[in-house]
Amino acid sequence: MDIKVIFEDDYLLVVDKPSGLVVNKSETAAGTETMEDWAAGKFIVHRLDKDTSGLLIIAKTPVALENLQAQFKSRTTVKKYLALVHGKVSPQQGSINAPIARSPFNRMHFGVFPGGREATTDYKTISNFKFQISNFSLLELIPHTGRTHQIRVHLKYLGYPIVADPIYGGRKNLQADKRFCPRLFLHATHLEIAHPQTGEILKFDSPLPVDLRKVLDGLQ
Repeated sequence: MDIKVIFEDDYLLVVDKPSGLVVNKSETAAGTETMEDWAAGKFIVHRLDKDTSGLLIIAKTPVALENLQAQFKSRTTVKKYLALVHGKVSPQQGSINAPIARSPFNRMHFGVFPGGREATTDYKTISNFKFQISNFSLLELIPHTGRTHQIRVHLKYLGYPIVADPIYGGRKNLQADKRFCPRLFLHATHLEIAHPQTGEILKFDSPLPVDLRKVLDGLQ
């Protein structure tokens, strides 16, 4: 498995996860090589969806794991994502505050439901595009909570689903999107944490991968 390492020391690894790679072992991923397999003997600190690419932290010791997970839980980390969405987003920046829960209609999906867990995502528009007769927006997103599928669910709720989202984008959109976008257009592009040993603030960046850059080039 070819995984790009962004940073490594005695306490942690920061890697650039490719799209299509499952992070954690599970019954549904049986027989599939996962990020957890690659990091054997180490500890996955947080997770990214299978189809999402970008920055992921792996702890090398139990003490580092505990420290880093505490940072995520206390929301002192900074995470930024890039997503291409359907529509011309208005207003161009804002905050989505909507509770997320597992869907009662499909246990594999999540959605905005009363009584769900608090979830907040900030967004701002980076660029607008027009392709044929459709509008698209490139967004930078900062999730302040870590709910499963949070960004994808929040953008669908706002009315601007992510391009090529196989779960939340809608079947009609997905068929059209696949003609110009090979996979979910969601990338974890920036991460800030405190080093678990020294407390130094570390900042990491991952530019859009080639496949997603090609999509934007085709929309210009």
